[in-house]
Amino acid sequence: MFVDQVPSEQLQKEWVSPVYAFFGSMPVIKEIDGRRVHEFKCSARGCKVKIRRYLDTKDARSTSNMRKHVKSCWGGDVLSAADNAKDANEVRTKIVGSILRNGSITAIFEWKGKGKVTYSHRQHTQSEMR
Repeated sequence: MFVDQVPSEQLQKEWVSPVYAFFGSMPVIKEIDGRRVHEFKCSARGCKVKIRRYLDTKDARSTSNMRKHVKSCWGGDVLSAADNAKDANEVRTKIVGSILRNGSITAIFEWKGKGKVTYSHRQHTQSEMR
């Protein structure tokens, strides 16, 4: 039986990698140009990225694109903490849940790779306000 013929409930049992915790629990199943696709949506606030996994390829179970997105969206330290967890459920409850509840704006800017956050108390000029 090929991967694109297996029901998604059976595939979900094989999704044990911690990286799945950073995406919605159930992917959207689509058909694009006659090819079946699982589309995973990132669960970070304000992030609209959807990772597609074509089911008719030899790397249909690869999580490398998901890991790249998690590293850029959530941060490398969060990804490494997730890798130390035992499964995706633990990551979803302990790491992702706490970050979504307690995330601060300065931490989000640091995750995006912008460096140290600076503040300015100087009033904008007329041309800057337009």
